[in-house]
Amino acid sequence: MPDNPTAVFDLLQLAERLGIAVLLGGVIGLDREWHDRPAGLRTHILVSLASALFTMLSFELFLMAEEASDSSRADPVRVVEAVLTGVAFLGAGTIIQASRRLEGVTTGASIWLVGAVGVAAGGGFYEMAVVGTTMAILVLTGLGFLERRLFDRRQGRGTGEDGPD
Repeated sequence: MPDNPTAVFDLLQLAERLGIAVLLGGVIGLDREWHDRPAGLRTHILVSLASALFTMLSFELFLMAEEASDSSRADPVRVVEAVLTGVAFLGAGTIIQASRRLEGVTTGASIWLVGAVGVAAGGGFYEMAVVGTTMAILVLTGLGFLERRLFDRRQGRGTGEDGPD
């Protein structure tokens, strides 16, 4: 039972959800770090953690609003929408145009994805967060490898990178 009778989460639940967000954000961030991208381990962890925290905070605020008045119209989904808009802004910041190609698109997408993973973890949807993270790693590593093998040879790039990203 939480110390505060109006609180949704006790300390153990709080630590569990935020810990899972940190862990899963870190797994995706490791891939970006491994490929020496501008947004790596710490960025992905912080985005996932913040997303989870905002999600949990929206539950708390919703409960407080309901207890304050029967006619309150609190909507926790709006907090999630705001979080994902902010995360998308961060992700867009990693995308640059260099010469005639875009760089950082994959990293931007991975930042957006860890926002969703954080929201899932914060909401207690652990299976969804784990499956999303697993699929992200499969896409980032498996498809990255396949892209390098198929497209770098055909286009004569052979850079060893995972494409312009």
